[in-house]
Amino acid sequence: MQADSFIMPSGGVPIFVRRWLPDDVPRAVVQIAHGMAEHSGRYERLAQALTEAGFAVYADDHRGHGQTALRPADLGHFANHKGWEKTVDDLWHLTLRIALAHPGRPIVLLGHSMGAFLAQDYIARHGDALAGVALSGASGRPPPLIGLGRLIARAERLRHGKRGRSRLLERLSFGGFNKAFAPARTPFDWLSREGDEVDRYIADPLCGFRCTTGFWLDLLAALPRIAGPAHLARVPKDLPVLILAGALDPVGGATKGPRQLVAAYKHQGLQHVEHKFYDGGRHEIFNDTNRLEATADFIAWADRVVGGSAART
Repeated sequence: MQADSFIMPSGGVPIFVRRWLPDDVPRAVVQIAHGMAEHSGRYERLAQALTEAGFAVYADDHRGHGQTALRPADLGHFANHKGWEKTVDDLWHLTLRIALAHPGRPIVLLGHSMGAFLAQDYIARHGDALAGVALSGASGRPPPLIGLGRLIARAERLRHGKRGRSRLLERLSFGGFNKAFAPARTPFDWLSREGDEVDRYIADPLCGFRCTTGFWLDLLAALPRIAGPAHLARVPKDLPVLILAGALDPVGGATKGPRQLVAAYKHQGLQHVEHKFYDGGRHEIFNDTNRLEATADFIAWADRVVGGSAART
């Protein structure tokens, strides 16, 4: 495996990108969109498994995350205006960069958690560019209380400013995630059953930070839109979709959200929707005790979709 990184200009912002290449010419490419309050470096183990299977892997640090955030004050803030849209555009610019570097090679998009929501938006705009999309730690239609959440986020923005950070928003969003795992050893036990993985997350200064009120408004505005029928109808009907989740992931309501998403895609006529839920699994299936199984399942699915990608072009 060859690993390096580069800076990709996108919308006037330098986006940090990690790249892992197999020793031979790659037969396909996996583009990874990471989750909230983490970064692309946490996917190196998955990237190694993918390169051993013949895939090239690219993963950016989103705006306000990882090494794209040039200062600690930038962590957790997409942009002052249209941050969500700009972040989806960054993913598209990286896809174009990948296509130039690997002409003719199929591209699979893997989004985890917030990255899965970004990927859901992406495939309604650019799904034809992909051989398939996999969504990990995702969910479907947000609860009706999301409207109240947006009102609270607007009030918190008035109190703290767009770049201010609200303890209240964090508590309302994540405060209940550990309840199912009491007595919890750490505030982040909901991420994984693997204690070492949780400890590494906590020790990483580029993980677990509090996001800004502007970020929360971007996210809370995007979630109902990407789950709406008009948006879902724009996803290519022949795009292969894989939905992966831990059976105890609180983000998806213990598979309630992922199941609703599977049903929504099928209702819109998508022809190749698959899912796999992991017994006992929590939010980060690629960092949980089931990680070898989840990795093997994803690679097996990606093998199949890139093999059939020529039929979609």
